[in-house]
Amino acid sequence: MKTKYFLILVLFLYSILYTEAQSFKAGAALRIITPEDLIPISGGMGTPVKPVGKKGDLFARALVLENGDTRIAIVGLDNLGWPATLGDRSRELIEGIPPENVLIGVTHTHSAPEAYGFPDENGNTGSDLEYLDWCIRQIADAVNEAVANLEPASLKIAVGEAKGEIAYNFYAPQLYDPRMGVIQAISSSGKNKGKTIATLVNYANHPEILGTRRKVISPDFCGPLYDRIESKTGGIAIYMNGALGGMITADNREQKGEELSDYWDECIRIGYLMADEALRIIEPAPIQINPQLFSTSRVIRFPIESEEMRQVIKYSPIMNKSIYTDGFNVITRVNLLNIGEAQVVTIPGEALPNIGYYLKRNMKTRHPFLFGLTNDAFGYLLVKEDFNSFKRYDYITRTSLGEMTGDIYIREIMKLIKESPAAGN
Repeated sequence: MKTKYFLILVLFLYSILYTEAQSFKAGAALRIITPEDLIPISGGMGTPVKPVGKKGDLFARALVLENGDTRIAIVGLDNLGWPATLGDRSRELIEGIPPENVLIGVTHTHSAPEAYGFPDENGNTGSDLEYLDWCIRQIADAVNEAVANLEPASLKIAVGEAKGEIAYNFYAPQLYDPRMGVIQAISSSGKNKGKTIATLVNYANHPEILGTRRKVISPDFCGPLYDRIESKTGGIAIYMNGALGGMITADNREQKGEELSDYWDECIRIGYLMADEALRIIEPAPIQINPQLFSTSRVIRFPIESEEMRQVIKYSPIMNKSIYTDGFNVITRVNLLNIGEAQVVTIPGEALPNIGYYLKRNMKTRHPFLFGLTNDAFGYLLVKEDFNSFKRYDYITRTSLGEMTGDIYIREIMKLIKESPAAGN
């Protein structure tokens, strides 16, 4: 009789521990956001370009993670940049996730429809507002479906050096971060046990092999990256860019030829190489059972010192709906996430690689992730020592909010890091 009760007690305790181990959940979903019509594309400030064709589909790709009362969403969007004023409209349509826990970042492809509303000298814009409204709903639909797809899961997390001719710094070839971060969610119960739910790749690189010069709507190398990962592992692939400013770009220096097919072959080469390196880096990583989630954020203020940036924000039909304290300051939200042993911080623009290195070595984790161009995309983030310092930085200085943008960002994000628990706790 005592043996019987002992076995019942063991089974009861095991069921409690098993339930606890299964409290972490993950779900993913995607939506195609390729426009039906050939609407103008943008590679930065200036007049958008009318495309003549398409090469691959654009996507909104969502990963939702949950543990206990904490639920977060990470969205990777194939676009140059996505202002908070657009992201907030999607957040209003998303159910079951606090708006501040919905991170919307872009791949930064230079071959996607213009989403800033850059005004020309006559105040006209190349943005298709009807298309952007549709994208807002598609983003929300992807996240809501990912919530509906939540299932017990575990994680694999790794950060390592990506090898091969993938990226370089156009201004100073060796001044870039070769580290790639990978988070892979794996189903841990039921008929899907062991199957990949999603693979998230975090790496700093401009998807501008095609750019606006080729005059096509395209995800650039991100499309082949998605295809390669999904063909090898299943699930949904997501690409989140990093500290890519000044100018971390695809290493296609030896690319020959002028035809679109020549450039697309380079998109395939680099996309496949990035995918293969991501899978190599993540393959030996241990499985994390019931990884803990932590999410926090803060609103910060940047002064708009650049007259050119003031004009863009003032006359854009999209950007001028952002939240301001007054006419010379803009407000944005930055996030910090602990996902198991990974720590993530967001960057509302294109931070230079020295900023990225500084943040990573001060983050409370062995697995630092930087999500660049996330929640906002306010140009380049330079520290004051780099601002307008030498000719190479003329363009990135001109398209920065101001001299103190980088310093303000570092100060505020470091406060967030110091106030937050270490990853894995």
